[in-house]
Amino acid sequence: MAKKNELTYAKALDELNALVKDLENDQINVDELSEKVKRAAVLLNFCQVRLRSTEEEVRNIMDNMQGKEE
Repeated sequence: MAKKNELTYAKALDELNALVKDLENDQINVDELSEKVKRAAVLLNFCQVRLRSTEEEVRNIMDNMQGKEE
């Protein structure tokens, strides 16, 4: 079971959406901008890795299912 502070895809996506919203609404000042952009890059990378990993897992499951049908 995932720990409370453990980053999940859903949490990362929510945080990333909040950062984008703040950027679009000019709610991030210049002093915070660099840190927020760095955090967004970390979150984007996390989401991309998670998506690739999940895609590979699903592909493996599907391949195994097809192999058993033959």
